Amino acid sequence: MSFPGPPDPSRVQRLLQPVWRAWVDLVYPRLCSACKTPVEEGWFCGSCAEALPLVEAPYCNVCGEVYEGAITQEFRCGNCSGRRLEFEFAVAACHAEGVMRELIHQFKYERRLHLRGALATLMLRVLEEPRLAGENLGEWLLVPVPLHRSREVEREFNQSWELCTRLSRLTGIPAAKALVRTRETDQQAGLSREERLKNLRGAFAVRQPRRWQAPLNLQGRRILLVDDVFTTGATTSECARVLRREGRAEKVVVITTTRG
Repeated sequence: MSFPGPPDPSRVQRLLQPVWRAWVDLVYPRLCSACKTPVEEGWFCGSCAEALPLVEAPYCNVCGEVYEGAITQEFRCGNCSGRRLEFEFAVAACHAEGVMRELIHQFKYERRLHLRGALATLMLRVLEEPRLAGENLGEWLLVPVPLHRSREVEREFNQSWELCTRLSRLTGIPAAKALVRTRETDQQAGLSREERLKNLRGAFAVRQPRRWQAPLNLQGRRILLVDDVFTTGATTSECARVLRREGRAEKVVVITTTRG
């Protein structure tokens, strides 16, 4: 696995960074993102870092569902068997439980935008997935799952795009809003698999550029589709279908902060 990494700071930036960091630490002391105790560096204190519900193998080769036990070979879980998913595979950094469930809720619904740094940093773990290990990820493209315009106006931001931009800053992998949500959909919770697919069909499209914008060429591109939570995969599968069939993308891999 390789990616460019963050851009090298200029000479002036290198000189000013220690002063800026000291001023920020004085005005806004570094606190653990979970328990709010002071930390010298990083996003979590030692105790909270150890308590993070990290996703570890073995997990389903397709959707990333984690299984207990000594499974030493690749496998496809019962939820994916007999089901057509348009992405290559999905992988998450953590389980959506405990402190991670609370952090996602605060970030998504309470507008705690400062948490995007902690959440995006955790997502660096998914880039270590063995199937991405041999890839030059600098040639890939980070694409967020889009919100409908009315939902984004109401929320004032798209959490997936916030994660995209921060992950792009950490890795140097380019990011682009390649998709749009063309219509509002019903809440997926409580719907059957068939109802979820019907609810989402036709809800996404490849974004068309404005007159002054250069077109985004997705043909042959390899895409990391970014979202905050992976549940059934219905939404990300529909996004991947549009990226591959309309955009002619070569491959779509789903990466998320948490696995529901």
